[in-house]
Amino acid sequence: MATEVQTVLTGMSYLECPRWHDDRIWVADFYTHQVVSVAEDGSDLRVEAQVPGQPSGLGWLPDGRLLVVSMSDAKLLRREHDGSLVVHADLEPHVTGHPNDMVVDAQGRAWVGNFGFDLMAGADIAPTVLLRVDPDGTVTEVADDLWFPNGTVITDDGVLLVDETFGNRITAFDIGVDGSLTNRRVWASFGEIPESRQIGDVLPLLVVAPDGCGLDAEGALWVADANHARVVRVREGGEIIDEIHPGTGVFACMLGGRDGRTLYLCCAPDFNEAARTAAREAELRSVRVDVPHAGMP
Repeated sequence: MATEVQTVLTGMSYLECPRWHDDRIWVADFYTHQVVSVAEDGSDLRVEAQVPGQPSGLGWLPDGRLLVVSMSDAKLLRREHDGSLVVHADLEPHVTGHPNDMVVDAQGRAWVGNFGFDLMAGADIAPTVLLRVDPDGTVTEVADDLWFPNGTVITDDGVLLVDETFGNRITAFDIGVDGSLTNRRVWASFGEIPESRQIGDVLPLLVVAPDGCGLDAEGALWVADANHARVVRVREGGEIIDEIHPGTGVFACMLGGRDGRTLYLCCAPDFNEAARTAAREAELRSVRVDVPHAGMP
């Protein structure tokens, strides 16, 4: 596999949730409060939405309307066909930290994680819930005891994979026809769940801090390791079979491009809110890989 990393987009604040949609790569830029998209090669930059509450997770309803997580006010927003943003669901009663990453399934159900605690204030790490938001905006808590549920994908056979950034693991659930989650199990374990709740103590214990992720056609998962400035390709069980080091921190990844073999990387020096707000050092990078995209998103 070629591992030459290319730069697609520069001058951003902090990018998250890359998504390949309508022959373009879409990303949320936290601190410019924009959702943007570019062509496969980084040309033709478009601002798709302005989200004052800090955009994060992205997905689309079956009719093509964009859903976007608004972090600081804990809302899930919907972009109407005329471009206006409306509240799709109020997440605030259900979360104990900023809502963040999200995957939207073929039925238009959004699966949304949240921090579980005030990360930027250095609060103690705490477990939290995963939410399902139905197409009518109804919010249901579908799983608990998750350690920072973050990047999320759905396999082609209906399994939901959830990265637990502070849990050293990826957890799997079977998705029922009614949207219930069953058969919870550890899909990949990289180490024990740290006993300490202090971030400074926990970070050195994270073998992989799984952040944003994307599934490939061999059933392996590309995972951004937020703690070690790399993306890793992981098989079920936790075996790391490949890794790429882009030379800076990487916090999300997704396969896209017209043939599904371009791995997009959301890169930044760190995830510190004050530093990323003050600078424009984030970049979207890409690398070509052998196995194409599968699953959702």
